[in-house]
Amino acid sequence: MDPVSRTAPSPARKTDDASAVTVRCWGTRGSIPSPGPTTVRYGGNTTCLEVRHAGSRLIFDAGSGIRPLGMEVLEKGPNTIHIFLTHFHWDHIQGFPFFPPLYDPEDQIKVVGPKQKDIDVQNLFAGQMGPIYFPVPFSVVAATMDFQHLNDGSYEIGDTVLDVIRVKHPSFVLGYRIRVGGQTICFVPDNEIEGDIYPVAPDWERRFKDFVQGADLLIHDSMYTEEEYAGRSGWGHSTFDQALRLAEDTGVKRLLFFHHDPTRTDGELDTIVARLRDGVLSRGSELDVAAAAEGVDLKLKGIS
Repeated sequence: MDPVSRTAPSPARKTDDASAVTVRCWGTRGSIPSPGPTTVRYGGNTTCLEVRHAGSRLIFDAGSGIRPLGMEVLEKGPNTIHIFLTHFHWDHIQGFPFFPPLYDPEDQIKVVGPKQKDIDVQNLFAGQMGPIYFPVPFSVVAATMDFQHLNDGSYEIGDTVLDVIRVKHPSFVLGYRIRVGGQTICFVPDNEIEGDIYPVAPDWERRFKDFVQGADLLIHDSMYTEEEYAGRSGWGHSTFDQALRLAEDTGVKRLLFFHHDPTRTDGELDTIVARLRDGVLSRGSELDVAAAAEGVDLKLKGIS
């Protein structure tokens, strides 16, 4: 097992517009990677998001999609890299040991995420690189590493402001509101909007709607159909229709359905999105609706 193998090239990328905010999903799938001919268009890698603006690059979650992203990052080194985590379930961190910049002594990597009870971020990562799970020990990491906790409040980096909120999912899980270049992006990959078993405050629904209110782009957990959810309530995920209602209720401009079920084919996603898009149009809504796809650059009009 070679964590820094470069057998697969990273997707081609056009030069960024200096004023634009560019969003790319490097992994859109939930639970487990699901490569193959039926998932090639929307992607089979697990959660990883990149936000770029004015030469800066922020990474959210470290699922298997962070590996090809790391190949591109390594080509442009030396780098200062910021990785923000929503939580530590396998599909959100399993790509981290395969992130090539980890093994480059010229790179600096800052990892920010929520502390889980008495276990800090560094130990959570080091644990998955223990000999029971992984052949390369954490002590081999050559990059300069820095780990920080963020369980509530805000975090500023350059011209970017990140606000976080605890969402409804097993363990302590964050949603991110990213304000950069005059744009607002909300990234909530795991969240059971209608779940009632989570330790959140009674006013959570109001605060969460305020959190995503008016976002230029909302990327939200949409793992299940309504029919599937009937047997999966309490599993920590939302439906397409629930995410759509949230976006319409809060004046979101663009919605990307995210955290695709590993068994969901491209054709099935096409059918679901087409149905929901027809409903949006019939209601006269201006909401732009799509399913998140790997390797697609979304350009949000920036302020230079």
